[in-house]
Amino acid sequence: MAQSDPLGLFAQPVGTFDREGLFKTLEAMLGKSDVEKIIVGYPLSNTGEKNAMTGVLDRFIEELGEAFPLIMVETVNEHYSSRDAQRILVASGTSRKVRQQKGRLDSAAACVILSDYLETRH
Repeated sequence: MAQSDPLGLFAQPVGTFDREGLFKTLEAMLGKSDVEKIIVGYPLSNTGEKNAMTGVLDRFIEELGEAFPLIMVETVNEHYSSRDAQRILVASGTSRKVRQQKGRLDSAAACVILSDYLETRH
């Protein structure tokens, strides 16, 4: 999970969570900050087609909408986000041991997805 700064210019990692932890974290964030929308990485194929995972995400997005009905949920194609995150971690000098820590790549990929979203909106 990642969040933007108040101006919507930068993405910052928040962490990785199971479903229950994610919903609790979102609830806490909504209580103390102005959340405009939730951006969800959507796993389309390299040709832009849906696959088995998009069905799982469709159900998850429905659950988000039910749990947080006042917040808009928007999807962004996450294709290549993990690859791009891996490259960023390597280029930043992050050691292999740290890169392999649970959730490190997922948090970085969330930042890539949100950064791409923010860049296309400005």
